[in-house]
Amino acid sequence: MDLWWVFLYTMVLLAPFLLMQISSTFKFHVKIFSYCVFCLTLSALAVPVCLLKNGGRTVDNMRIIRAFVRTMKYAYGVRFQVKGLENFQIDEPCVIISNHQSILDMMGLMEILPDRCVQIAKKELLFAGSVGLATYLGGVIYINRKQTRDAKTIMAGVAKAMTDDNLKVWVYPEGTRNNSGDLLPFKKGAFHLALQAKAPIIPVVYSSLTSFYDRKKNLFTGGIIKVEILPKIEISNLKDEDVSALSERCFHEMRQVFFRLSGKPLPPPKQSTSSQ
Repeated sequence: MDLWWVFLYTMVLLAPFLLMQISSTFKFHVKIFSYCVFCLTLSALAVPVCLLKNGGRTVDNMRIIRAFVRTMKYAYGVRFQVKGLENFQIDEPCVIISNHQSILDMMGLMEILPDRCVQIAKKELLFAGSVGLATYLGGVIYINRKQTRDAKTIMAGVAKAMTDDNLKVWVYPEGTRNNSGDLLPFKKGAFHLALQAKAPIIPVVYSSLTSFYDRKKNLFTGGIIKVEILPKIEISNLKDEDVSALSERCFHEMRQVFFRLSGKPLPPPKQSTSSQ
């Protein structure tokens, strides 16, 4: 009887590992689950360090959070090749825009995050357990995407915070994660923000993840992500009526770099901006 229970317990313990070898779907969801648990665990570890070192909510906590999150790449076999870090070496506020592909983007963000930089995130993130608490302590700016106000009005408060606290603000102009192998049309909020804050724009492009991460194919292995930080775009002479042209310029420049970094031919031009 005792041997039977030992056998049963052994099979229960081994079953997940066996299923991971047999089922790519099971393996994918296990890795996603472990990724989320890892995020929660690292955030829980970072929170007391942030409180002890800086006492509360401040952008300086992003250095601590960045140090914790950077360890995740080793667990998931992800490596980064970064070009253009010198373009972050500016002392003034700026708006950083980048493409947004998956939950793995958090690793990519923290790999190159400059000092005094915070992200704009949906308000729901604030309630994501220890991750929400860590991002709050790091000074992340939360936006209620259900508000009916236009992008220009929403960004007015963010622009004031940028200039008052000398912040760099990271925005995903696509507005949502997109792992299609191309860029989605850009929303205009980031560009209204740059004009209101009178801050330059720095585009950042990450290569496609589809060779090792694809939800549709239940694929999550590991690989190299190429990152290119482009020179800043000055907007001091631009006006509100120039927002569409500015958004279009950034979209096409980033799209060209995206396909170059991904080693794929550039498809025909597509619509560059959404109506928002």
